[in-house]
Amino acid sequence: MQRLQEILETRDFIMSKTDNQPKIGMILGSGLGSLANEIENPFKIPYSEIPHFAKSEAIGHANELVIGQLKGKTVVAMKGRFHYYEGYTLDEVTFPVRVMKALGVEQLIITNACGAVNTDFNPGDLMLITDHINLVGTNPLIGPNNDELGTRFPDLSQTYHPDLRNIASKVAKEKNISLQQGVYAWWSGPAYETPAEIRMIRTLGADAVGMSTVPEAIVAVHGKMKVLGISCLTNMACGILDQPLSHDEVIEVASKVRTQFVGLVKGIVEEME
Repeated sequence: MQRLQEILETRDFIMSKTDNQPKIGMILGSGLGSLANEIENPFKIPYSEIPHFAKSEAIGHANELVIGQLKGKTVVAMKGRFHYYEGYTLDEVTFPVRVMKALGVEQLIITNACGAVNTDFNPGDLMLITDHINLVGTNPLIGPNNDELGTRFPDLSQTYHPDLRNIASKVAKEKNISLQQGVYAWWSGPAYETPAEIRMIRTLGADAVGMSTVPEAIVAVHGKMKVLGISCLTNMACGILDQPLSHDEVIEVASKVRTQFVGLVKGIVEEME
């Protein structure tokens, strides 16, 4: 019950700062935070000022919550997220999702920058997440369950909601944006995968691999939120090309597809109910 109390305290703090009541939430990954700059009449709160929030040390994460209007809809956006590899517990990683739910968010768009495992994909592609594989060996719902937050055994058969995926596909087609579709594998990081691990991940059926998204998606579904996942494929995964991987490349490629990414998400938000 202690965590529920913290969720409510954080919700009340945010609500004391703004009259906006968001129905759509967004988590913006590495190099993708520019979407938050499109929010009109924004109210920004640094994570350091929000009770019980952690702070991301990852490059490309601005560490602020932005609330305002996007395409006529009230939204709340995390400009930067917390990662398991930073040493946070999964409870801390997913705490903002719980707060969004408490604020009234019903639909959550989760984005990330990640590596392409499918050799038919290319750096700079956007990928609609159809499903995920949890390779980390843990789960954010492990521990006592609070029935006020969600059921003990949530169904993940439609984690990435078909209705939202249909909207995304429709918007991409209308805007002539190439949108791949595939399965996302969650890797703990912070070290990139080895070539042998990438071969394993491909054999398991994943099309992309990254270090986030899955815990947030699980907790969102636990809280009965509709989830949409979009990946920016910033590099080919280890061993596919004969070149080393770097986070600088991730940020650089994400910035190059910024216009397409922003256009796609804005179009999706406009179509959301």
